[in-house]
Amino acid sequence: MITEIGIVAGEIWQYLEKYKETTLSKLIEVTGKDRDILIMGIGWLVREGHIILTRKENDYKIVLRKKD
Repeated sequence: MITEIGIVAGEIWQYLEKYKETTLSKLIEVTGKDRDILIMGIGWLVREGHIILTRKENDYKIVLRKKD
């Protein structure tokens, strides 16, 4: 399972490298991945400090953290 989460985290990162920000619902739409596995991948990236996650109404806004 950890391998799958890592792969999904990489896919999220690549998407954000291209588009800079998104929402959880948009990620579900464009990747076709299960919501739960996307949330785990997002958690991985948040914990590593790679993205910023904020609540946006009934969704989550996901932004790639700027490189210093």
